[in-house]
Amino acid sequence: MSDHASPVPRRPDGVDCDVVVIGAGFAGLYLLHRLRRLGFRVKVFEAGEDVGGTWYWNRYPGARCDVESLEYSYSFSEELQQEWRWSERYAGQPEILRYIHHVADRFDLRRDIALNTRVERARFDPEAHRWTVHTAPGESVSARFCIMASGNLSAARLPDVPGIRDFRGRWFHTSAWPKESVDFTGLRVGVVGTGSTGIQVIPKIAEQAKHLYVFQRTANYSIPLRNGPQDPAIERDVKSRYAQVRKQARECPSGVAGFNVPTQSALAVTPEERELAYQQRWEWGGIGLTRAFNDVIVNAEANRTAAAFVVRKMREVIKDPTVADMLTPTYPIGTKRLCADTGYYPTFNRDNVTLVDIRRNPIEAIGDETVRTAHASYEVDALVFATGFDAMTGALLAVDIGVNGGPTLRELWADGPSAYLGLMVAGLPNLFMVTGPGSPSVLSNVVVSIEQHVDFISDCLASMADKGQSRIEADAQAQQAWSRHVSEVANQSLLATAASWYTGANIPGKPRVFMPYMGGVGVFRALCDEVARDGYRGFSFSSADGARSADFNSSAKEHCDGRAVV
Repeated sequence: MSDHASPVPRRPDGVDCDVVVIGAGFAGLYLLHRLRRLGFRVKVFEAGEDVGGTWYWNRYPGARCDVESLEYSYSFSEELQQEWRWSERYAGQPEILRYIHHVADRFDLRRDIALNTRVERARFDPEAHRWTVHTAPGESVSARFCIMASGNLSAARLPDVPGIRDFRGRWFHTSAWPKESVDFTGLRVGVVGTGSTGIQVIPKIAEQAKHLYVFQRTANYSIPLRNGPQDPAIERDVKSRYAQVRKQARECPSGVAGFNVPTQSALAVTPEERELAYQQRWEWGGIGLTRAFNDVIVNAEANRTAAAFVVRKMREVIKDPTVADMLTPTYPIGTKRLCADTGYYPTFNRDNVTLVDIRRNPIEAIGDETVRTAHASYEVDALVFATGFDAMTGALLAVDIGVNGGPTLRELWADGPSAYLGLMVAGLPNLFMVTGPGSPSVLSNVVVSIEQHVDFISDCLASMADKGQSRIEADAQAQQAWSRHVSEVANQSLLATAASWYTGANIPGKPRVFMPYMGGVGVFRALCDEVARDGYRGFSFSSADGARSADFNSSAKEHCDGRAVV
């Protein structure tokens, strides 16, 4: 992970730059910082008007992180993590964006970032060993390596409802919220979607709207976040031992040092002990409740104890039993993204809020100022779509990526995504992904996972430069073995049984593949470190002087006991 003391020029003749990075969020900025320090010439393309990634686009009311601020932050600079002061336990979107802007300015990153520049196409020349990247403005740049840092949750799932273009009011998607404040005062508003985003935005809109109609297809579990001002004593304590906290985060399953690693079964304790464990986590707040015991996500009976606790807590809040029935999830807790909220369930006790079940009564069309379901029509002045994302693969496939005379990414993933360690796709040389399919990514504190992938990629490129190698590719056999392992681990859990965006079930026609790796952040990091120590086993390298390859000699099971631990 250590950088060279002084930058070493690594600029192949005739190449515009060494590395092109697509995306300027947490991943893109850290890539730029690390690669630049290693002496690489880097160009970053960002579609937005400013840096920030998901925190630039998702500026809807109530947008907030569900990982505590002191851990949802970079660890690469001791000065940075000591100087930055978080105002809240869980930071909101504006503060996270200010933090990202501070990082970009502090490390002088903006000069190598092209904003308002969407990448449309990328092609690899197998003879020259380089990528040509084409942008929407019609420009192109050539680079030895291309790195996708476009994010796991950045390709919005846009509404496909008849009549939406005829709607006379304003309508919004939460992932493309306008910069200016949106005032819903006195308006009749409809919100479509009750996933993590909907659960955050609904209470905020309810405070303003004359009437709010919540159109729900799937009821989801949500835990109170218990957010508040950052406790100065906790901040001082964490900052006094940040090295220990970061080490623990890197080695634990979730990437969150504050989450315990449970050792007991929910079925091995008394009902009173189990109730106390859940109650303590409920009162602490956040998404750690399913980590009270080690079998909540792998044993259906254990899972039912956690689900029953959360449903009972919800029913204690909701006054109308019919509404409570509608808000009761029907799937095992934790098998879809567990949500965290501020005032979500109490919102449905308001006189100006109506919950509409669109699983039983689907939306059929949108009129000039109405939403029409199978059995009713609702008059609205504004619509908000909190309909989620084409997760993990959507942003990657949005770019036409391929090899001249060879395969495209879309062709390679026609039956579902497969990638070696979530880093590379066999058949696409010199193309890396940060937190791609087959890595912990969305099942972890993603900043920890981002830093691990960026460090792996950066060290790999530095090693290649030192050896005069110009081409790297994932071996197909290694990729197949890793994908089998990812699937085997997932199939030991209840997550593989749910129709969730983890499997692409929210996107019609998308192949069903469980995409994230459930073996845990610590196990994944140890495996990647061993791969690197073993000459980057599972990757093949070549240069102008010949070729060498590193074979995938052992099953991933030699490095992991195969348990789902997230």
